[in-house]
Amino acid sequence: MIRCVAWLPSLLALINLMRPSFFHHLHPPTIPAPQAQWRYTLGAGGIAVFLVLVLIITGALEMFYYTPTPDQAAHSVQTITYHVTMGGVIRNVHYWAAQFLMILMTVHLIRIVFTGAYKPPRRFNYLLGLALFVIVVLINFTGYILRWDQGIQWALVVGTNLLKTIPLMGDYLYEILIGGSQPGSATLIRFYAWHIFGLTLLAVILMGWHIFQVRRDGGIAVPPPSLRTDLQRITRYELVRREVLAMLLTSTVLIVVAGFAPAPIAAPIEEITAFSSDSRAPWFFLWVQQMLKWGDPFLWGVLAPLATLTVLVLIPYIFPHPHESELGRWFPKSNWLARLILTMIAVLVLGLTLLGV
Repeated sequence: MIRCVAWLPSLLALINLMRPSFFHHLHPPTIPAPQAQWRYTLGAGGIAVFLVLVLIITGALEMFYYTPTPDQAAHSVQTITYHVTMGGVIRNVHYWAAQFLMILMTVHLIRIVFTGAYKPPRRFNYLLGLALFVIVVLINFTGYILRWDQGIQWALVVGTNLLKTIPLMGDYLYEILIGGSQPGSATLIRFYAWHIFGLTLLAVILMGWHIFQVRRDGGIAVPPPSLRTDLQRITRYELVRREVLAMLLTSTVLIVVAGFAPAPIAAPIEEITAFSSDSRAPWFFLWVQQMLKWGDPFLWGVLAPLATLTVLVLIPYIFPHPHESELGRWFPKSNWLARLILTMIAVLVLGLTLLGV
């Protein structure tokens, strides 16, 4: 670890001497310096893109050994973890990259709202980012099910049964998702297909569209030149240098966490309807699990999460936008209501999650 850190200055100096590349030209020639600082962007968007690349690479490596059948899935995960050379490290990195991705996308969403960066013409890109966030949650959920061990039974049974509570079309949606009247081999194949192809492909397309839209909307949200107090800008080369530094630090954290905190693993499922005493939802759905204790599953398990998502979707449309002079900085006074609503949602979800833990 110390050696890796010691090499960072030399590596960054070498990057500065590199000739312009295609990677450099993916970035604008210059961007405003105040809005390029870490304390403004938090590096969340760029690191999230890097984590997606890590997930694609490690996921592709796991595919060589994973078997998507009910009698072999959990055993193949154990084989990857304990018998394949570096398999445990790759699986742990894949798992933690997925968890960090959701956390960083949440941070990115909070940053966008708390800086007012959803103001037109960026409203559509805000919706793209929100759709990408939902898809990443679903990718995590389907990947969680692919373990097919005793630890995933709550999500498999209770989570999917929520579809049945939807009036008129609930049973139909359930059979489409599960592939029958009960979870089985068709269920695992469908979750595997959605995880590897459907959702991942859609996420990559939306991510590319989201990045393109950032360039099309003029890059980072900043006040017009006539209203700026600091006109200093940084070049694309300095921006790439900072991004490479962020990727190196993120890789270091991933490897350290993967080394000390293994990804969850449990015994294979013997009977799908038999819950163990510690069966629970994945951490990102613990808030929903807590709400289900309050009563009607359709109300608290379906309508309440959809209502929360709807409020997030409507933020750029029903709440006051920040003034142009307030763009490019945290906590613009004119969008205090949007920040208050998001804070209330975040506190509620975090509090319910902690109760579930």
